[in-house]
Amino acid sequence: MTNDVVGDWRKWLVFDLLPVSIFPPLCRPLSLRSAYLSSISNFTLTCWQLPSRAFSSVSDSPDDLFNYSPGRWLVNDDLRLAEHRREFDVDELCRLAAQSVGRSSQAIDTFVKLTEGDFNRTFLLTMHGGFEMVARIPHPVTVPKFYAIASEVATTCFLRSSGLPVPEVYDYSPSSDNVAKTEYIFMEFMRSTKLSDVWLELEELDIVSALRHLALLESRMISIPFPAGGSLYYTNELEKVAGRTCVPLNDKRFCVGPDARLHMWFGRRLQLDVDRGPYEIAEAALVATARKELMHLEQFGRPLLPFRRERREAYGYKEQSPSDHIKNFERYLLIASRSSPRTQPSVISPSNVIVSTSSDSNQLKIVGLLDWQHASILPALLLAGIPGRLQNYDDPVSQVLIPPSPPANMDELGQSEQSHAMGLCHRRLVHFHYFKNTEEYNKLHHDALPDPASMFICRLFDQAGAPREGEAHALKTTLIEATEIWGRLTGVGVPCPVAFEPDDLAKMKELSAKLQVADENFEGCRGMVGFETETWVSNEHYAMAIAPAELPKLRVLTEIPEEEVRAKTEANWFLNDMDEKDHM
Repeated sequence: MTNDVVGDWRKWLVFDLLPVSIFPPLCRPLSLRSAYLSSISNFTLTCWQLPSRAFSSVSDSPDDLFNYSPGRWLVNDDLRLAEHRREFDVDELCRLAAQSVGRSSQAIDTFVKLTEGDFNRTFLLTMHGGFEMVARIPHPVTVPKFYAIASEVATTCFLRSSGLPVPEVYDYSPSSDNVAKTEYIFMEFMRSTKLSDVWLELEELDIVSALRHLALLESRMISIPFPAGGSLYYTNELEKVAGRTCVPLNDKRFCVGPDARLHMWFGRRLQLDVDRGPYEIAEAALVATARKELMHLEQFGRPLLPFRRERREAYGYKEQSPSDHIKNFERYLLIASRSSPRTQPSVISPSNVIVSTSSDSNQLKIVGLLDWQHASILPALLLAGIPGRLQNYDDPVSQVLIPPSPPANMDELGQSEQSHAMGLCHRRLVHFHYFKNTEEYNKLHHDALPDPASMFICRLFDQAGAPREGEAHALKTTLIEATEIWGRLTGVGVPCPVAFEPDDLAKMKELSAKLQVADENFEGCRGMVGFETETWVSNEHYAMAIAPAELPKLRVLTEIPEEEVRAKTEANWFLNDMDEKDHM
């Protein structure tokens, strides 16, 4: 890696783990391991009516406040519900919340469960006179507890002090060692409209307006310099954790400390003594995520069947040794230490975006950016590109940036065809206008958007940090691709440090074809089941989803004549409950 790339730290906070995106939910994670890929938040109507008398005299059971209530899972439902159950002292949490804004607990009218995501439960407190605030507590499985809370608070307060539209934090505790018996954050309630709630209904004018404002916010954020990579903390908060170093910002109240992204701490990785930052050179951030996985495999790795059961047939239902994956991480470390992509500016990924309509222009504008948990500062070369939920790179029309429009024969199409055409047009509009607004309002980022090398390195970096799922395929195929395009990544004269044998390449090609068939069959089964998102189903649809979920299984099994194959298919059906602990 060149000294220019190592030394350049113009970067921004990347949000890999978002409780709410600006799009409606697309995928409910099977477990916490995939929660960093996609997650959603749901509204629930549980309301705790608080009397004016002392909380200790409340006799109503608060159990609904402790349990996850928006939906159920078709796989490992009991485990998922247990992961999301959090008991705490309701009376004391309310007392602390009121105290944080200079009020007494008797001033609270209602305590309402507002939203639930994969990592947190959020409550709305309403007080006499109509004042509203929110209290957020993490689920038991949210990691790393101290760093996740402390970093989110510091990040929120830092951005607010920089003039960004984020809520005010009233008080917080990164430890459960308090009278409420839970970690918590008390903050300002921003009453407005979630962009995710209206996104698919927006006309082009509002899409342009929202993306213009997003580009302006990104431009402001990208100009904030950081001295190192990792996550933000209050300096005095991090000093409480013995043995932790930090790199101070110009505003000495804040510092860069350990990387709080979920996959750096997931499962037994929490036990590892590995470098999680702060990263004072870019190469350190590039290699830390892979070294963490390498150490995890060396300490805890054992032969495993793929976590994704629909893919097990492609592997002959054989457990996969961790040795091949260990070789892949060693290859990645060689590539990461020798590649020299051009220095890139960075870009914020959309978080929970709150919007309202401007009274003077009647146009949609962003009034709040929420949910900064697990945010981290990374090298600029890892962050350039259209955010994943806004990009439409697979579409040739989007690739050449042609202004999109609905088909001329829209009136002649059937209902399903019209729906598909409008959805495609919407995706093209978002991609096109994000690019155009970035071109006009955020030149630093725009100049990096067309660079395929940075986009490839981002993909390679993400795969090197993903928890092992009993497969080595995704990382290995990307490493193979790196050897094929090495000249474009590094320029002339830099030899590639990695090579693959012809037999190895042939086997990977054969496996890729089998996995593609498995993935296509899986999508077909999902379509037959018809549940809302992977295995998560809303409460009102749960009972109706149970029976249809069995139909694809019965249909597939009746078409398999061989008893042994049928038995393996049934034992590895993707909607069976399973033991996940070995994949942690």
